[in-house]
This record gives sequence, structure tokens and C-alpha cells, in this order.
Amino acid sequence: MDPTLDLDAIRTIVVRNGVIAALRDDAPVAADPEVERVDCAGMVLCPGFIDPHVHLREPGDAHKETLASGLAAAAAGGFTAVAAMPNTRPAIDDAASIRRIARDAAAAGRVRTYVIGAVTRGRDGTTIAELRSMASAGAVAFSDDGSSTASLKALYNAALSIADLPQPFLSHCEDRSFGDGLMHDGAVADLLGVTASPSIAETAIAARDALVARATGKAWHLCHVSAAETIDVIRWAQGHGVRLTAEVTPHHLLCTDQALLGYDARMRVNPPLRSESDAAAMRRAVADGIITIFASDHAPHTTEEKEPPLSHACAGFSGLETAIGATFHALPDVALAVMVANFSTNVAALLGVAGGTLKVGSPADITGLYLDRPWTVEPHRFKSLGRVTPFAGMKFAVQPALAVVGGEIVV
Repeated sequence: MDPTLDLDAIRTIVVRNGVIAALRDDAPVAADPEVERVDCAGMVLCPGFIDPHVHLREPGDAHKETLASGLAAAAAGGFTAVAAMPNTRPAIDDAASIRRIARDAAAAGRVRTYVIGAVTRGRDGTTIAELRSMASAGAVAFSDDGSSTASLKALYNAALSIADLPQPFLSHCEDRSFGDGLMHDGAVADLLGVTASPSIAETAIAARDALVARATGKAWHLCHVSAAETIDVIRWAQGHGVRLTAEVTPHHLLCTDQALLGYDARMRVNPPLRSESDAAAMRRAVADGIITIFASDHAPHTTEEKEPPLSHACAGFSGLETAIGATFHALPDVALAVMVANFSTNVAALLGVAGGTLKVGSPADITGLYLDRPWTVEPHRFKSLGRVTPFAGMKFAVQPALAVVGGEIVV
């Protein structure tokens, strides 16, 4: 299955020296000891899936995740590449950091790792980081993820200063003037009597950043969209020629603020789980082609860091090993070609990286799926050090079956 080739057929993929050499409509029969055959009967083979939004926690928080454990989780989840966010300690905000993370990740695991640089130094929201030197060092995008870039002036000048470069800006849309909201501002928060974050905290920043993208001509991407009102902003921007894309996570497709009833600290995440109408709006936005990218927002924490009280629990879940199954579960009526594009082709285009296709001559990065092999989410089996997920105990039909990176079978 390859959306770029309009291909949905039985084929044999021939790989040579890490590159796709041929797509045959028959299986080679001649015995050749130099040829390794991999029987993929029952699988759907796709261009390698790429997760554009993961937190690998190194440097600074190796007790939550290491590069090795995070990349093992990615492979187990069916991903052949990931993009690492820069909100580490210290932040990834200079060329040396970009090169170091890329080098260390290559040594730690076989999943390709692309590095995203911070927009501002130390992610302080005001002082523009060394964007051009980071781009030269291999940064594929820029983001202050974990928080919004606080200064509109800094964000505008940063985008303008590298408007000629292809690397997009990735926005974490959250107006911090609302304080540290523990969950979505809705009926459940009212019932529990906790500090909450309204949808406008996301939508206002999304609108601001869409306007900056329009003014500067910079390619822009909205991370982990969760609020129905934000879809209106995306629709407006795309209708006015703004180069704006958006992603959604499986937990914002499937889960709602009802999960926090009983003050369940494990369900705390940023942006928060919102109402059922918001989740339904996310699903419609995918079906309508407004949201065209899937991301896990893999944000592992230790079990202790996710314990009550709600106000003390770290925000986020481990997501790499559940993202494919959960996303397919949330969107059963979306065409398979669209699902593959949102996990692969569109992500490669966003980040400007090789992959996203099975075209002859492309890197042999392949994800294999079983479309109907039910499995149960068992967090104790995760490769990730973080074992907290909103999907524990759930059954999903779509199961990652194969991950091939540069012709090498990883899983």
C-alpha cells in the first residue's frame, strides 16, 4: 500500500543495499543463497511510519526514558523513524546539541532519529536561538514544544529570519496566562472543582501562530490539536493560502475528560483530554482532510511521577507502542491509503526527509501491519521505561508486524 504510487496490490518488495530495488508482481522462485526471503503473508506493507513528535528525554531525564529504550519502543510500535523534541535538560538549542543527539541516537538504536531544535535559547520564549547553524547541523524543524514561544515579537522575527529555509516551525499551542490547568475546562472540571484550561488557551495561540505564518510565509505546523475551535483556525488558514498543517494524537481522538473522574492523575496530559464533542471534531477533521498527520506525543514518565495528587502528577503518556493500534481503532471508516499517508508520506513531507514512499530508489524503510489481529495493551510489556497509558487493557485490531529500516529488519 503506497499512496504516492497509487498502489494497493500484491507485490514483492526487492531490497538491495538498503534501497528499494524493485516492486515485482510475482515472487522470485530461483534458489539463491545470497537472497534473504521474508514471508509477509497476511501483512499490509507500507512506507515506513514516522512519528513527528516524541520526547526521548535525553539529556536530563534518563530515568524517564533513554535514547535506547525510546527507540526500542518506536520499533516495537511499528515506526521506522521519529523526530525528537527539544524540551530536554538542557534544551536542544544549538548546533552542537543537534549533532550530539543525532550521533547518540544512531549509536543507541536502528530507528532513524531526526532532531528538532528550539526556537529560543533554553526555550525561554524570548531570545532567538541559533536557527541557521542548527539547520546546517541537521535540524529538521524548530519548536519550543512543552510550552508556546511566549514573545510574539521573538516568534515573528525568528520565522522571518529563516523564511528562506525549508524547516517548518512546530507550535505547542497553549497560552500560559491561564496558569497550570490540570484538565479541560468543562463539566467534569466543574464537578471535581479543579483548576482547568479552556479551549481558547489553545485556539488563541493557534490563531496567533497562523497569522505569523501568513505574515512571514513560513511553513508552520500545529502540534497535538485537541479543541474543536482550533479546527476552525486551521480551516481558515488553509483557505487563505497559509502553509499550515496539523497533527492529532490517538488520545485526543479516543479519550475525553471523563477519564479524569475520580481525580485519576495518570490521565493528566497537555493539552488536556477534552470533551466528547472535541474528540468527535478531531475525528471529523481527519476524515475531511484538515488534519493530515498523526503523532504519538510520546511523553514517558515513571509510575511514581504519575501518582496522585492530580496537581503533582507529570503531564503525558507513553505512546509509541500504542499509537498505530489506537489511531486505527479511533478512525475505522477512514480509507487505508489516508491512514498510511498520515503516518508516513505526509510526515516525510512535513519534515523534509527521505521516505514516505516505496518508490524504487527510495530508502528501504517499511512498516508491516496486520489489519485484523486483535491484541491487548499490556503496559508491563512495553519497551519504553514509561508504562502509563490511557489505553491499558484495551483491545485493538490493527497490530504492527514488521519494521524495516534501511533494509534491516528491526522488528
